[in-house]
Amino acid sequence: MIKSVHRIFVLLLAAVMTLSAGQSFAETVLKGAGATFPYPLYSKWFRDYAQVDPGTAFTYDAVGSSGGIKQIVAQLVDFGASDRFLSDEELAAAPEKLLQIPTVMGAVVLSYNIPGFHGDLRLTPETVSAIYLGEISRWNDPRLVALNKTLKEVDEKIIVVHRSDGSGTTSIFTDYLASVSSRWAKEIGKGTSVDWPVGIGSKGSKGMVESIRTVPFSIAYMENAYTMVNNLPSVVIRNRAGRFVNPTMRSIRAAAVDAVKHVQDDYRVSLVNQGGKDAYPIVGLTWLLVYQEQKDPVKGKALVEFLNWELKKAEKMTSTLFYTPLPEKLGVMVAKRIESITY
Repeated sequence: MIKSVHRIFVLLLAAVMTLSAGQSFAETVLKGAGATFPYPLYSKWFRDYAQVDPGTAFTYDAVGSSGGIKQIVAQLVDFGASDRFLSDEELAAAPEKLLQIPTVMGAVVLSYNIPGFHGDLRLTPETVSAIYLGEISRWNDPRLVALNKTLKEVDEKIIVVHRSDGSGTTSIFTDYLASVSSRWAKEIGKGTSVDWPVGIGSKGSKGMVESIRTVPFSIAYMENAYTMVNNLPSVVIRNRAGRFVNPTMRSIRAAAVDAVKHVQDDYRVSLVNQGGKDAYPIVGLTWLLVYQEQKDPVKGKALVEFLNWELKKAEKMTSTLFYTPLPEKLGVMVAKRIESITY
């Protein structure tokens, strides 16, 4: 009897091990790394895609755009993710032709923690740049009070928070600052990392959220999804047309109307400080970085199928996480680019 039970146990164990090995063999794992800007959306895409193709799984390391670029160029991942487009030098440094596939648009917003302040905080391009240059250092500065009367009683130092890691969100935000401030453009410039004139550093979008939650009288920039999901306030910013605009799907889409007319097939386009009357002024595309020639045919096929899925179906999920789908014209262009990937 004992021998019979033992034999049955061994057979069952062997069957389980065989099944497990078969599942492991069948599963294709696509490894990615990069931007935190779209991470809330990408995480949902990866989970939902498991229902479409149970044989494909994803790992994603949200290390920031700079880290994603480095890892895809070094061929350490199957795809990178970045909130800024690559320069000619960066593209040339890649061992093979690297494609930049736009996925969605998103807004970079300023969030704040001002105890006792009520209502919407309004800022202009001039006051935003002056705060990050250190020219405006207190919340009751006359230039801020002129826009927000209740700040007159807030005699506190502004705690400026910026990203400490290489960040595509930083790239979008500093692109905006350089476009509205000649001093910023000349002295600081734009990029995933800059020499900040003032402020304290915080790592990742989660770190920026934590700073706003825990540091009184602070101000920080982050992707709109992080403010919405975490119920944080966002600044209402005056756009180029002179209107104070909140970040909404409509105002984000409005930022792309004119820019998309001039986009080239490498998709390197800035969406900050656009001229439409309804346009939110700090908007950016985010890209997945993939090699046009895929060395692993199994992974290559799985990657192309996922890219087609997210372009055609997953974009409908964007509004629930406060991102904005690509304009139709751009979506058609991207579909053709995905078709060019070989495996």
